[in-house]
Amino acid sequence: MNRDEAIERVEAILDAVETEIMPVPVREVWVFGDVALGLDPVERLDVYVTKDLLLRGDDGDAAEEFRKSHGVEGIGKTVRAEWAEKHPELIRANDSGHAAPEKCLAAHLLPEDEPVHLEVCNSSFEDNVTQRLEGAIARDAYEQILDPRGVCLWVDGQRSDEALRKLRESELAFPTLPDALEMLGMDEADSEEAAEAVESYRKRQDGATVRGDVV
Repeated sequence: MNRDEAIERVEAILDAVETEIMPVPVREVWVFGDVALGLDPVERLDVYVTKDLLLRGDDGDAAEEFRKSHGVEGIGKTVRAEWAEKHPELIRANDSGHAAPEKCLAAHLLPEDEPVHLEVCNSSFEDNVTQRLEGAIARDAYEQILDPRGVCLWVDGQRSDEALRKLRESELAFPTLPDALEMLGMDEADSEEAAEAVESYRKRQDGATVRGDVV
C-alpha cells in the first residue's frame, strides 16, 4: 500500500481501539518496520498491540451458549462475552477450539486483503523485543526477531497526536536493522544475518497476518 493508505489504516485501528469494544482490553498500540521508517510504498504495515488478560470471567451462561452455537470454548474467559455477542462473525479459535484473542483482534481490526501484520502480546513492545531477540538467538531462529524500530501511538487510553504527526510526516529517524540489533547487544556479523532473515520472512507473508505471544 502507499504511505497515505498505510497511515489511514493506522488511524482506523486507533479509532477502533479508542471507541469500540475490543475482544480483550488493549493497553498499547505501536507501529514498526516500513511505516515507522518513512518508506513509501509500505510493503507490509506492522502493528503491535499490547493486550491485558481478562481479570475475571463473564457470565458462564454466555460461555455455554457460544460453546453450543459456535463450538468455541473460552468466551468470557479469554475473550469478552460482550464483544462476542456483538460480533459473532468475528470469533476466531485456535487449533484446540478455544477463543484466540490475537485472531479475534485481527478479525476485528484488519481487512483480510491488505498487507498488514498484527503482533499481539501481553507484554509491552520494548519488553517483547528483548524477549524475542533472546529467544531467537538461543534457538538460532532469527526470522522470529521483532524489529525494534517502533513508535508508540496509543497507551492506556491516550493517543499521541505528536507521534502520529511525526509518523505521517516521516520525521522519525531510525538506524538500520543491523545497527538496531547491535544496540541491543547482538554482534555485528550475527546482526547482518539476522536482518536478512527478518526481511526474508516478511517478504514471504501475504495479506493480513497475525502472531500472538505470551511473555
